[in-house]
This record gives sequence, C-alpha cells and structure tokens, in this order.
Amino acid sequence: MERLDPEKVPRHIAIIMDGNGRWAQRQRLLKIEGHQRGLEAARAVVDACEELGVRILTLYAFSKENWQRPRKEVNDLMRLLQKALRKERDKLLKRNLRLTIIGDVEDLPTPISDLLVETVEMTRHKDGLIVNLALSYGGRSEIVAGIRKVIEEIEAGRITTDDITPETFSRYLFTRDLPDPDLLIRTSGELRISNFLLWQIAYTELYFTPTLWPDFGKDELIRACIAYQDRERRFGLTADQIREGAAAR
Repeated sequence: MERLDPEKVPRHIAIIMDGNGRWAQRQRLLKIEGHQRGLEAARAVVDACEELGVRILTLYAFSKENWQRPRKEVNDLMRLLQKALRKERDKLLKRNLRLTIIGDVEDLPTPISDLLVETVEMTRHKDGLIVNLALSYGGRSEIVAGIRKVIEEIEAGRITTDDITPETFSRYLFTRDLPDPDLLIRTSGELRISNFLLWQIAYTELYFTPTLWPDFGKDELIRACIAYQDRERRFGLTADQIREGAAAR
C-alpha cells in the first residue's frame, strides 16, 4: 500500500456508514447483529482517526428517513444506541475526545437525548478528536431550518437580506462551529449522498468503496486518505493558479 503522507491527512472526514444489514444477511445473522458489528467498526475508525491526526470525524449514524424503517428495527437500534452510550461514556471521558451532535436530537427517546446532551457538555473542554454524530439528521431539513432562522433574524431586525451570503448562512446550520468536510466516505458500494451534509460537501472529495461498513477498518480508512491526498483540490481555480499560489507561499 502507498504510504500515507501525515502532512496531507484530511482535517475533517465524514462517513456514511452503510451495509450493516447486508453484512448480517451474508453472515446469516440477525440485522441487529450487523448493527452491533457496525458499532465495533465505528470504534475502530475513531481510534484510527485519532492515531492518524484527523481533527473531526462525522458519522452518519441515523437519518431522518431511518424513522420510516420497520418499528422493530428502529426500536432495536435505539436500544443499541442507548446501551452503547452508557458503555462508552466513561471511556470517552478518559480520552481526549469531544462529542458533538448534529440533527434533531429531540426526535430521539428522552433517555438517549439526555445522555447525549450530558456527554456533549461533559466533553466540551476536550481539544482532541471531535466525534460528531449525525442523529435524526437530514440535509434538506437542516437547510430548511437554517432558512427559518434567517427569516426570524430578519423579522427581528437583527440582520438584513444584504447580510446573507454563503458564509453567513453557514452559521445557521447544525455544523456552524465546524469546518466543511475534506473527505466524504461511503461504504457498501452505493453511489449516492443520501441527504447527508448537502450544503457542506460542495467542495468535499468523495470516496466510494464496496466494503460493507462492518468490514471497514484502519486499512480501508488509510486507502481512502491516500486517494484523497492524490487529488488536486482546486475549489474552482485552475491547476496553474493552484501551482502559482503554492509557489508564492
């Protein structure tokens, strides 16, 4: 495997963790066992990101659309999430990890939302890897909520329409305190974004892998980071402009 350049590690990696159900089906296991194995993969990726020097890891854990899944599966997922939060919180507090949440946390069962809010507050002072969980999250809903906040600000006279730019609008999103992702990874071979960070990934590098999420680990993460570092990020400029800018620095 090509060596990863530590100077070019993505600052912010976002992952659509897909394939737990198919993994379980292939192993002839219950779907919840696939989700359990997916949780273990998430732990491994958090460890790997911390080791590689990634600053922010955003994990698409549960979408707004996932509430439409069969009730038993949703209930099983909520129980698994609650159990994992209780089990992992002490470990989290002992490490230099900060937990943040994006999404409509109020949609979650109260015991889970309370645990999340408490853990976010208890890790607020940490300055290591930010583990950002997207829970009951939808990109379109986030943008609509942001628009509503902007309208409220205008009606209250705190801002005018002239104040609205792409940069200022970003302040009304769930991710207002975070930089946009540098790299978005989707597992399981699906080639779509699935309503994830629609505003934030305008210039994010996309990486798709057929690997199912429960089989995704440090080696696969490094492959994605190597693919990222081999790309030229131009942000609308030409290659010559990028080279001239680099030479000027």
